Amino acid sequence: MPRRSARLVVLLASTALAGPAAAQQADVRLKEITVEAAPPKARPAPGAGAAAPAQPPPPGPPTAAAAPVPTGPGGDSAATSGGGGGPSGVTGYVARVSPTATKTNTPLIETPQSVSVVTRAQLNDRNVQDVNQALSYTPGVSANVFGFDPRFDAFYIRGFLETYDGIFRDGLRQAGVNLAVPRVEPYGTEALTILRGPASGLYGLGSPGGIVDITSKRPVFTRFGEAWFQAGNYDRVQGNFDVGGPVEGTDGTLAYRLTGVVRQSNTYLPNGADDRVMIAPAFTWRPSADTSFTLLTEYLNSRAPGTATFYNAPGFVVTRLYQGDGNFNRFDVEQYRIGYAFEHRFTPDLIFRQNFRYQNVDAKLAYTEITDVTGFSAQRFAGLIHDRLGTVGLDNQLEAHLTTGPVAHTLLMGVDYYHYDFRRESGFNSAVPDLDIAGVTDFKRFNYRTFVPRPALNRASEQSQDQLGLYLQEQAKVDRFVLTLTGRHDFVSQSTRSGTPAALGAATTRNDSALTGRLGLNYLLTPNFVPYASYATTFTPQVGVDASGRSFKPATGDQIEAGVKFAVPNTNVTGSFAGFDIVQSSILRTDPTNSANQVATGSVESKGFEAELTANFGPGTNLTVAYTHLDFRFLRSTDAQGRVIDGNALSGIPGDTFSAFGTYLFGPGHPLSGLQVGGGIRYASTSFADDRNTVRNPTVTLFDALVAYDFAALDPRFKGLRAQINGYNIFDRDYTNCQAGFCYRGAPATVIGSLIFRW
Repeated sequence: MPRRSARLVVLLASTALAGPAAAQQADVRLKEITVEAAPPKARPAPGAGAAAPAQPPPPGPPTAAAAPVPTGPGGDSAATSGGGGGPSGVTGYVARVSPTATKTNTPLIETPQSVSVVTRAQLNDRNVQDVNQALSYTPGVSANVFGFDPRFDAFYIRGFLETYDGIFRDGLRQAGVNLAVPRVEPYGTEALTILRGPASGLYGLGSPGGIVDITSKRPVFTRFGEAWFQAGNYDRVQGNFDVGGPVEGTDGTLAYRLTGVVRQSNTYLPNGADDRVMIAPAFTWRPSADTSFTLLTEYLNSRAPGTATFYNAPGFVVTRLYQGDGNFNRFDVEQYRIGYAFEHRFTPDLIFRQNFRYQNVDAKLAYTEITDVTGFSAQRFAGLIHDRLGTVGLDNQLEAHLTTGPVAHTLLMGVDYYHYDFRRESGFNSAVPDLDIAGVTDFKRFNYRTFVPRPALNRASEQSQDQLGLYLQEQAKVDRFVLTLTGRHDFVSQSTRSGTPAALGAATTRNDSALTGRLGLNYLLTPNFVPYASYATTFTPQVGVDASGRSFKPATGDQIEAGVKFAVPNTNVTGSFAGFDIVQSSILRTDPTNSANQVATGSVESKGFEAELTANFGPGTNLTVAYTHLDFRFLRSTDAQGRVIDGNALSGIPGDTFSAFGTYLFGPGHPLSGLQVGGGIRYASTSFADDRNTVRNPTVTLFDALVAYDFAALDPRFKGLRAQINGYNIFDRDYTNCQAGFCYRGAPATVIGSLIFRW
């Protein structure tokens, strides 16, 4: 591990906040709950050349809630108490407890890493349509690197890519490989928890930047119903529904929930659909207060354009010439999952949990790409890719509570297992007729359909991976100190074959094992003001072989983090500040002696600080504010052309970001009673357009808005009826962002109107 150029120093404030401790887990009255509870020469894939984060994001064509939301009994979303159960103690945008950082129900203020929670209320208020939107007001996250792309959830945390190993669902990793990346429908989620920094000590292989754990909506034992009818620009029509409650005749031991989405929509991309169908049945069986079993299932089918990019002219110029041909421009994903969360309390101090999931993803991509423009002709090629991925995840946990003298212990022991099988079949065709662009004067409206020969699927590859992890965690609380010590040993094996669909070659295998862990210390200066510091390590197996045919050793890294968390007494106002320094080594870099191959020798460093404030001032009145300063550098690396870029900044990732989103609900007695207004600002500073750091991206500031009205304020007979309008990039800022030398367009102004009925 290379020496850091300087050790991280964080000055922790010593001013104590007066007043009694705020309740860590506020009860929400039911009346306040709603149940909102190697092809031709072409551009590199998005992110190619950003060797630092580990792997490129999902490619285009590859090269070689106004009211508090119901959630669970008492207003908490956790159907189980520990890992995978989701955040609890939720009031508006504020969450007090989350199991993501420790797999136990530890208050966020006592966790030794930076954690944020995007609650259902926030998802509803912003009418979030994808994971990138959900994370756009969260510190440390770069969610707009690749512009508008409805095909993938591709984002960075602290400068590291999260798409393949950083997304979790109900406490289990949701692996993605190449194009087979499971999609997430935000309406089917209860919350998103962002744990920043290495999480390998509990979760195994993953990104050094952190993880996002997505909590699925779960049954509650209170009857409810909700329906959304939506319409927006680009011919968007969508319907959502969410119903559930106890099953009659089961004496309150069985509850169900059924959530669904149907959408038909175009996009500003010519011939670019954004259609989706999702259905998610769930059941909870609770035969006693000590035992629960929740079945979680989902089927999702989506259609998006095959490409989301525009032709790039020399000099980092993004033209208006869309690369997709209407006759060959589709990305279809069909996926399903089935799993469960089981918990049994042997005693109040001894709890067993088991989380399981099987998921299957079938992704088919048909696309064209413009490689050059000569005169009035655009030269093109076409690609056809079919990726299939099946994954299994199982996590067993045993949690124990005991006391030895003045020390209160929370012990967690676990064994988890992950497996995936992946197969790709692909074909490319460079004999695509040139595109005639003579006479075109308005490329924004240039919508073309031409004959595109369908490529033959003549290439194939298969890959499987198994991971077995054993972990142990101690949380020791003595006086004002909370010590968290986590250790884990992983065993990973992977096998890869390639060739043609009828004849795959011999398998290339690799076996790795690694020890990872975390050491964290929190000091309760007051119950509401807690400085902390932690050290954590990470590792990530890497796919492929070097010029000698040897598989790559895993990337490894570590982080130092220190900060402070606070909660203003007698309010629902919380905040945090964190400074961090991450180094990752043995990442893939272009082989200096053979540019057609890679070697696992590079290293990068990510350091900076983040600040966040989240508040609920009353029903429907919330605020979230986030600021991030990030300095991400290549310590030892080369770009895609083999040129040394040591000391350069990672392209496409802004050094400073600021975001804020707030809502205000006019209360009873006010002339505007029932009206809720809100808005947000998203600012990103400049970044470099390429990893050689020759050109800069401009700063970008975007504005969002919300206007909603509760018709119950007009007449009690309209209780449950709400109208809502959301606007994104409301001033229609025309912006682009370049990363690794390729540039992407952001989404123009978008408006979605919703009519919501809850009962």
